[in-house]
Amino acid sequence: MKNSSGTHVEEFALVGFPTSPLLQLLLFVFFFAVYLLTLLENVLIISTIWLTPSLHRPMYFFLGHLSFLELWYINVTVPRLLGAFLTHDGRVSYGGCMAQLYFFIALACTECVLLAVMAYDRYLAICEPLRYPSLMTPSLATRLAAASWGSGFFSSMMKLLFISRLSYCGPNIINHFFCDISPLLNLTCSNKEQAELVDFLLALVMILLPLVAVVSSYAAIIVAILKIPTVQGRQKTFSTCTSHLAVVVIYYSSTLFTYARPRAMYTFNHNKIISVLYTIIVPFLNPAIYCLRNKEVKDAFRKTVVGRCHCPRDVPD
Repeated sequence: MKNSSGTHVEEFALVGFPTSPLLQLLLFVFFFAVYLLTLLENVLIISTIWLTPSLHRPMYFFLGHLSFLELWYINVTVPRLLGAFLTHDGRVSYGGCMAQLYFFIALACTECVLLAVMAYDRYLAICEPLRYPSLMTPSLATRLAAASWGSGFFSSMMKLLFISRLSYCGPNIINHFFCDISPLLNLTCSNKEQAELVDFLLALVMILLPLVAVVSSYAAIIVAILKIPTVQGRQKTFSTCTSHLAVVVIYYSSTLFTYARPRAMYTFNHNKIISVLYTIIVPFLNPAIYCLRNKEVKDAFRKTVVGRCHCPRDVPD
């Protein structure tokens, strides 16, 4: 990573959100509150699913994986941002930047595939209700979840293999609040065409193929719902998909806008706002959208958590 003068980049400086001290304080309070609530929501959901035998079904199995992913996801991006607000120091070592980039890409790709798996699960539940238990077996659910994680981490490894081979001679300022692909490609002083091509192709594969699976699943679901004779029946059936569909629209639209054209990214500062949407806001909203509106999950939560807080009192003789 040396340039002609013999110097080399040993660390990067993350710009974050350069604003007035008052606004930075408000942003810190906001992001810290969202961070704590996201941790609390996802831990409660994972605990509820784990402790409730009636929720040991494929649908909630995938939700548990999604909540665990969100916990990991938000811990990759938010703590460094909060630390920069407190210390006004956004510096990160080269190795730390590469590690953050690896896990961020891996978790983002895993979420894309996992959302597609959840859409397929809803397709089987609605279009093949009688055969659903025999089709979506615990064994298949485990393999699908493992494939989601495996494909995400493998894709990230391939991207990082090419990015880590690039040279960085300076400047070292990243106009973002975490290490991401496009700003690193913009800072390199070596030929980046091969790395950009690999990044673009893998991004399309990891985003578009799951998106095709989601669209195909929902096309079949809509056809099946339209065949239901009563309006109440159609509404009840579709309501089981609205939560997943809302998150899919938010997550895929922001991800496609960000990664489908890596060269055009970070031309404008508003791209950082879009990154906030899918790295901080979506992990915060997912538990509420998916589970907290689910009556079965809420009832299980009351029984496993709230119920334990009401200990029976001793009755005097």
